[in-house]
Amino acid sequence: MLAPRGAGSAGRVISAFMQAPPPTRLITNGRIWQGLPKPAGAGAGIAGGADGPAALAIAALDGRILAVGPVRELQARYPHSERLDAGGRLVTPGFIDCHTHIVHGGNRAQEFERRRAGESYQSIARSGGGILASVAATRAASLPQLIDTALPRVDALLAEGVTTLEIKSGYGLDLETELRMLQAARALGAARRVSIATTYLGAHAVPPEHSGNADGYIERLCTELIPAVAASGLADAFDAYCEELAFTAAQVARAFAAARTQGLAVKLHADQLSNMHGASLASRHGALSADHLEYTDEAGVMELAAAGTVAVLLPGAFYFLRERQRPPVDALRRAGVPLAVATDCNPGTSPLTSILTAMNLAAVEFGLSTEECLAGVTRTAARALGLQASTGTIEAGKWCDLAIWNVAQPAELVNNLGARPLHQRIWHGEPQS
Repeated sequence: MLAPRGAGSAGRVISAFMQAPPPTRLITNGRIWQGLPKPAGAGAGIAGGADGPAALAIAALDGRILAVGPVRELQARYPHSERLDAGGRLVTPGFIDCHTHIVHGGNRAQEFERRRAGESYQSIARSGGGILASVAATRAASLPQLIDTALPRVDALLAEGVTTLEIKSGYGLDLETELRMLQAARALGAARRVSIATTYLGAHAVPPEHSGNADGYIERLCTELIPAVAASGLADAFDAYCEELAFTAAQVARAFAAARTQGLAVKLHADQLSNMHGASLASRHGALSADHLEYTDEAGVMELAAAGTVAVLLPGAFYFLRERQRPPVDALRRAGVPLAVATDCNPGTSPLTSILTAMNLAAVEFGLSTEECLAGVTRTAARALGLQASTGTIEAGKWCDLAIWNVAQPAELVNNLGARPLHQRIWHGEPQS
């Protein structure tokens, strides 16, 4: 590019500055856990040490990883790079919370007291509590209110290394409120340096105006609501709740067909409180994930494996509802079903804003190993959102989304309940304060 005519030396300096490419950033002196699959039975190994001939570095440019390799090799390849010294700390992919309901109005703390007194979740829902209580509060909330009340929950997750976050709607159940929730979710991604995946949870519950007529609501969902939400461009996927309190398998199948016709990927809340054969339903429709799965049977496990559908475990809801039947983790593991872990952050059954606590609960309550917990919030969580090509592991070509931790070993991230060990979060190659 030529300098502007008559600009003189100052113009040439400005022109040269405008031409200068952004510098490559080199992240060195870290103990790197890349998040790559390990052989069966292997632990959560670290690739190389923080120093010495085996040490690795990460080179990034324009938000993406250029290379992962020996420090000396990358220093020679990128001699003028900016350097970020990890100080010998553990470096992992940025964490991914692949199942949240983080945007909502109101809270349901009073239901917690009712459950402690012995009332069941099902009883509370049938009396007008549960999801419909959140629907009323969310319909009454403005867009700024939804954003402002969600931000502290988002910030809590970012403080634990989250760089990608899934946010569901589902507390509106009318077009106006559902779109407002999805707009709020997208706005959170603009307000904070975090990637947001949005999910239209259109079949969460039967809305009050359709009370007693679930089929009528499904008809409207398929012919009016799903096409309108898809046309808005605000949703990346469609989700449903297949449960006795919500929708039958046949009703969800109709909604899934409509969503896929509109180009939306599908996901499912499956087999949480009873065996509605939700895992099989999700598998038959090529769902990205089937979530909860406490009552999934052996046939459902095998169908998930055959379909390649991710099993998203939500130990926060299991703990908070004081459930007794655990997901069939051993069967899922034997069948090779990918296991993800998420907070299920929501106002009623899992008011959890800590991905590290979710990992600890997955280990203690469900028996996951450290490697499974870490994979469950990185590469497998990315797969549950259909984002495995761009995030979830530390590999060339993927977003440079990293978490740098004040720990020596990966197991400390799962073991140390209540700790906040994050040193620094890196989103799209940029260190975040």
